[in-house]
Amino acid sequence: MNGRSWKALAGWVALSFVPAAIGAPFPAPAWYRQLRKPSWSPPPWLFGPVWTLLYALMGVAAWLVAGGGRTERAGRGPALAAFGAQLALNAAWTPIFFGLRRPGLALAEIVATLAAVAVTVALFLRQRKLAGLLLLPYLAWTAFATLLNAEIWRRNRQLG
Repeated sequence: MNGRSWKALAGWVALSFVPAAIGAPFPAPAWYRQLRKPSWSPPPWLFGPVWTLLYALMGVAAWLVAGGGRTERAGRGPALAAFGAQLALNAAWTPIFFGLRRPGLALAEIVATLAAVAVTVALFLRQRKLAGLLLLPYLAWTAFATLLNAEIWRRNRQLG
């Protein structure tokens, strides 16, 4: 891999961490700790390592689709547009859930995110199989997070 390719990879990985930067001002407040959550809710310490891995995988996957040291591929534009859309949706969830304290609205938002991630996986698989496969843990985690959000909202419906 040449220097230009390493810079491109670093750029895609950095871009993938933008939702983390947007969500950083919204840490889980005391309000969240008081919510009724299911027994299968992960411990708080797990979210940071999981998201770090997922964002890194997302960046590598996007880099592979964008070129990843290979010649340009037809159709990569829609795949990268889908990537950008799901990234924007990903970034919106934390401010809605933790900032606005609106689990119901966050549930609607994460359902849209899950759909966008699924579309991105499908488009990435068409471009580079490895890129699509790298997004499967993200798809699984987003599906799990959707179920968790739904259950938190159900148990705490009075919050919206």
